Amino acid sequence: MSSAHQDVLRLIPSVDALVQQATTQPWAAGVPRLLLTETVREVIQIERAHLSTSCTETEARDRQTLAGRLLGETQRLLRQRAGPYYRRAINATGIILHTGLGRAVLPKAAVDRIGQELSGYSVLQVDVETGKRSRRDTRIEWLLQRLTGAEAATVVNNNAAATMLVLNTVARGREVIVSRGQLVEIGGSFRLPDVMALSGAKLVEVGTTNKTHPRDYERAINDNTAAILRVHPSNYRIEGFTAEVPLDTLVQIAHDRGLPLIDDVGAGALMDYRRFGLPAEPTLPDSIRAGADLVLSSADKMIGGAQGGIIIGQARLVEVIRKNPLARALRVDKITLSVLETTLMLFLDPELALREVPTLGMMQRPVADVGEQAERIAAALRARAGADRIAVIDGFSQMGSGSLPGHDLPTRLVAIEPADGDPDGLAARLRAGTPPVFARIAHG
Repeated sequence: MSSAHQDVLRLIPSVDALVQQATTQPWAAGVPRLLLTETVREVIQIERAHLSTSCTETEARDRQTLAGRLLGETQRLLRQRAGPYYRRAINATGIILHTGLGRAVLPKAAVDRIGQELSGYSVLQVDVETGKRSRRDTRIEWLLQRLTGAEAATVVNNNAAATMLVLNTVARGREVIVSRGQLVEIGGSFRLPDVMALSGAKLVEVGTTNKTHPRDYERAINDNTAAILRVHPSNYRIEGFTAEVPLDTLVQIAHDRGLPLIDDVGAGALMDYRRFGLPAEPTLPDSIRAGADLVLSSADKMIGGAQGGIIIGQARLVEVIRKNPLARALRVDKITLSVLETTLMLFLDPELALREVPTLGMMQRPVADVGEQAERIAAALRARAGADRIAVIDGFSQMGSGSLPGHDLPTRLVAIEPADGDPDGLAARLRAGTPPVFARIAHG
């Protein structure tokens, strides 16, 4: 290392000295000393590596200038680290159920309930009349019985967990028949065959990717068959020369051989959303009416509650599932149960749910209403954005999170073409805001 470089490195203040300077800054108030020291040390290490290899005289002219730059970088990093990571964001991606942004927006009533009822001790797993221990899913079961017509219900932490728990209970060590066209892969590269293998059940594929017939199921049934599983492909569509066996036919095939029919409806729905011009989706009540013995779905997505996995169906089967030791490992906490209870209560009055569940509100929002808001945003931006080209254009949104695949929701978009020709840079600046804004980049 040259003597010039050594001279520059001597200008870097010590960790203790920079920490002492930082503590005098308003932005460091309330920051834990451990976090402040760790951040300062990291900033100094980065600066040392930089100055050792590529510094110029103007970069490190004097100790005071260098210390100011280090303090600025410390402030920037602390803004990220000292504040909450799980915080409010603006979803401008056009994806209603954005997995990275928390999926379903919770109903206001559910958020209010958390503050009102769960800020201290709360009733979770005790009977207020007897004072004895009770089941924590009792209220959820009561609501789902009324909303779906099922004999019994329980809830776990997501639908993949519901699938694994049900298969582990009903079919561990035995065979489960599934159509090849239903061997889905869900988010994060989790695949149904992998979930099934972990459950201890043996997958038996029938039919082909595009066509499966009743005879395919009938031929696959043997003495080691434990169940037939139908999986709704909620995150993709197979179109054209296709055939799948209707649910009522599958129920008949299973029941004729004394087998349970398990129906995984994926995103799940408690009402028919075709009234909004959306494609037909299987609903939980429809599956129960068709005779499915166990029905599984997500608790957020098309229902709009907290993330969870719903299991409804025959009381004798649900009771066995509850007693599986795995059920305790997959159980949900008081916050999830409270949010789900409040959300399901809204569905007791479907019109109230349509008004108060944000997911449902966004699904049915008129394009003209979205357009008016887009024009207001565009006008405000034009007044401040300098040379950027801003326009309101036609476009589309999507449900997201594996819901209504391939179905675009017509909308109006605020399109910004940055004057510097760098859409990635603009997107990064939007994300750096408070709150962060997540947009989408299309056609540059």
